[in-house]
Amino acid sequence: MPALLKYIFWPLLLYAVYCALLFVLQRQIIFPRYQIPQAVQTEQPIAGLEKTWLDMDGGKVEAWFVSSDGSPSDEPRPVVIFGHGNGELIDFWPEELRKFARLGIAVLLVEYPGYGRSAGNPTEESVAHTFIAGYDWLTSRNDVDASRIILFGRSLGGGAVCALARHRPSAALVLMSTFTSAKSFAKKFLVPPFLVRDPFDNLEVVKKYPNPMLIIHGKNDTLIPYSHGKALQAAARRAEMITYSAGHNDCPPDWDVFWKDVEGFLRINGII
Repeated sequence: MPALLKYIFWPLLLYAVYCALLFVLQRQIIFPRYQIPQAVQTEQPIAGLEKTWLDMDGGKVEAWFVSSDGSPSDEPRPVVIFGHGNGELIDFWPEELRKFARLGIAVLLVEYPGYGRSAGNPTEESVAHTFIAGYDWLTSRNDVDASRIILFGRSLGGGAVCALARHRPSAALVLMSTFTSAKSFAKKFLVPPFLVRDPFDNLEVVKKYPNPMLIIHGKNDTLIPYSHGKALQAAARRAEMITYSAGHNDCPPDWDVFWKDVEGFLRINGII
């Protein structure tokens, strides 16, 4: 082999191997489920918690329904469907999200396939199907007002609820520390975007979403840069953006301020 071809061949071969490895391993990066410590089960019950299991193609996936305060059990109420970050479990969130209850809002936390106690493998498609199943389970209940369902996603959870928004209606969409598309990170890893197996094109969903949106992002976020939040706001038809002086995992920096901001958004838009 001529020397010039050697200089071209070996770097190209190494790059091809790198791309192949990243193609195979990328779901372990996007969905690091095996690195998440299992939540410690406490004996103290969570107020208003009801556990259910969704029958999916890959097996049963867990979902938790947390009821609201101050309403008769059979009175239809607004509900938040929540999608958590990729390094979390639904177990981490009920106590904080119980604060929706004081606003008369129930919460449905849907787990990702393969996370925690749930069966299956996480992909964009399996996550979308699971959230659709959770939505359909929710709207079959007499105590849920289907016209006041709020989709709320944090980080990767923004991709989960945007995937749901493609297929089911909702009254509002809240995205916290969420990215425009998984393909936007291809440049960071020096690979072509077509190798991204789970694109989570949130920007495309946001462009078509007809109802009020709240975009929340930390200005110092280095994992999902602030520019992603600004791009989502710019693409949306009806979006408000709240910026916090925070990074990724410490957003919001003050939960009391966060709850006031969320309550204001929901009241202004007539959801509560």
